[in-house]
Parts: sequence; C-alpha cells; structure tokens
Amino acid sequence: MDSNGNLKQRNAGYAAFFISGICAISSSIVVSRLQGSYGFAYGMTGTLLSLMSIGNLISGFLTGLLPTKIGTRLTVALLTTGYAIGYLAMGLSGWMGILMLSFVLAGLAKGCTLNTCTILVGNNSPDRTRGMNVMHACYALGALLCPFVITAAATAGSFVPLFVLAAFGLILWLVFLCTPMEGGKAHEKAGKSNGNAARKNETTAKALTGKKTDWSFLKSKKFWLLTGLIFCQNAAEYSVNGWMVTYFKNSGIISGNLSTYTVTVMWGATLLGRLLIAFVFPIKNACRAMIRMSLGCIVFYLGLMLVGSQIPAIVLLFAFAFSMAGMNPTAVASAGRMTSAASMGIMLPVAGIGAIVMPWIAGIISEHAGLGVGMASNIVPCVGLFVFAVLVARVREEGNS
Repeated sequence: MDSNGNLKQRNAGYAAFFISGICAISSSIVVSRLQGSYGFAYGMTGTLLSLMSIGNLISGFLTGLLPTKIGTRLTVALLTTGYAIGYLAMGLSGWMGILMLSFVLAGLAKGCTLNTCTILVGNNSPDRTRGMNVMHACYALGALLCPFVITAAATAGSFVPLFVLAAFGLILWLVFLCTPMEGGKAHEKAGKSNGNAARKNETTAKALTGKKTDWSFLKSKKFWLLTGLIFCQNAAEYSVNGWMVTYFKNSGIISGNLSTYTVTVMWGATLLGRLLIAFVFPIKNACRAMIRMSLGCIVFYLGLMLVGSQIPAIVLLFAFAFSMAGMNPTAVASAGRMTSAASMGIMLPVAGIGAIVMPWIAGIISEHAGLGVGMASNIVPCVGLFVFAVLVARVREEGNS
C-alpha cells in the first residue's frame, strides 16, 4: 500500500496532466479560430504551433536545471503560470507579437507539467509502465474534452474560450502549489510507517530537486535511441494535432464546426488505447509493442491521406491515434532506472524538437505545395518510429524497463 505522500504526488501528477491535456490540445482549435479571425497564412499557423513547442523545449531544460538553483517549488510555480498568462493574453490582444509570445508561454507550462508529472508518477507507481499509461490517459481525457469546453464557452462569445482556458491554467498552477515536492513531514511520516515508501519518496525528492545528479545515462545507446523514437512520435503526433482540424475544414472532407470534433475522435482513441494497455492488455515486451504500434501508424496514416470522404477519414484517424496511443508512455517507461529530472530534462526537450520542426515544415510545404502535400509529409516521422523501434529492440536491455 502506498504512503500518503506517494499517493499525493502520484494523484497530483494525474490531475495536473489531465488539465494540461485540456490546455495543450486546445491550442490546435485555438490556432484554427485565430486564423479565421485574423486571416493569417498557413506559414504563420505553423509558426505559432512551433512556438508553443519551442516553449515546451526550453521548459524541459529549465525544469531539469533550475531546481538546483532556485528550488523545485519555485521553478514549477514560475513555469506553470504560462497556460494562464498565455491564454489570457491571446484573449486580450490580436497583435501578432503578443500571440507569438503567448504560444511560447503556453509551451513553457506544457513542458514543465510534462517533466514534473513524469517524475511524480513514474517514481511513485509500483508498475512504471502502467503508471505512465494512466498518466497519459488522463492527458488524453482532458484532450478529448477540450472541444466540448471550447464549444460551450464560445456560446458566450468568440474569445470567451481563451479566458476559460486561462482559468484551467490557474487551477493547474494551484494543483502544483499544493503538492509536496521537496520532502517534509509527508516524507518523514512515510519513512516511519513504510520503509519502501520512504525510499520512493527520497528518490522522488532527489529527482525533483536535482540533488546528486547521475549523468551516466548520456553514455547509454538505448537512451538516445528512445529519445530519437520519441522525437519521431512528437513530430507525427503534434503535426496531426496541430493541423488536422485545419486540414479537414479547408479540404472540405469534414465541414463546418464538425471538424473541431476530430480532436475528440483522436483523443478518444488515444484514451481507449492507453487504458487498455494499463488495465486490460499490459505490455509484456515493450520493444515488440512499439514496433507493432509504429507499423499501425504508417499503414493508417497512409490510408488517411488517400481518402476524401468523411466516414473513412474519421475511422482511419481513430485507428491512427489508437496505434500512436501507447508509444510515448511505453518509450518513456522503457528508460527504467535512467528516469530522473536530469534525464527527462534531456530526453523530453530533445525529443520535443520534433514537435517544433514538423508542424513548421508542414506549414511551409502547405504554403508552397498545398495543404494536402504538407499533411502527407508527416509520413516521414511515422516511418522514423518504426526504424527507431527496431533499433531499440536490438540494443541489450539496460537497467529495469
């Protein structure tokens, strides 16, 4: 049975990641609405999406390094204000400079939330793979709900959804503010009642504060292959998340407000996939599972690019998202004992470059060759998933996974 401290940290990770799912995935709907309101080109749409990923990248490094300088609580408190401030600024101004800065701020909050929740959940879960899949299922649930949140808020005014998202960002900030992160009474009490739980709390505290940092993971071939795999996963997923609503709407495959709910289709499939992995069909061989998932991504994305009608498009989008669902949490969990604030501060930001590059590339290609060609270019990271999954499978297991 977990100690009270373990439960608080793990549950805080679940709750914060759920809210982050609402705030982060709403950006794809928000950018489509902003394009409609202000009439900027595909290239600028891709730039805004990439700026959010740049904020996510910067935040990953800061989350790994700042705790040793200013402490974990202050680091998290500063960076996670980005959702609230960013969406509030988007609602108050349409000036491009403000919009660009706002997407960076939202990215800072997203990256800090991901890194912090990965440590809180990963180091307080008896089964790391299950814990990570549950955590990402919480994110998927938030992402699934975001179109309904935005649609409901929009009935009160076109910019009201941005203020509602800012409010969710404030709630996320408060969740972290109330979470024990640097030892304290909860850890002392846990140590008296349960030795194993105390050791877990110490591990989490060290991971979060950056004390006694072990950099040996930098020499691990498996670590860099997993980073490459997550790079491709981020590139493929974020490009689809950011562009699919715009693609379906502008191509006429799914017209009107219905295109907004393709986000629900994607994240409904993602939620289902992660829950099945966590509770029904647990992964016994992570490498084989990632190879199969990557093959599914390739096949279903190719099909998605070839269809031109509503029902097949929705079915194939669901299948693609379902195939992608377990890739990230399974890859992160495969890092095993290499999981720490330092390793996540390297792995997740470096892998996050994929989320910066691919939406921008899709935007530039769409600007010059058409939106269909831009979306088709996303098959490249899908193939990359398969290549890295095969390479990871060939590397000798390092540590526990």
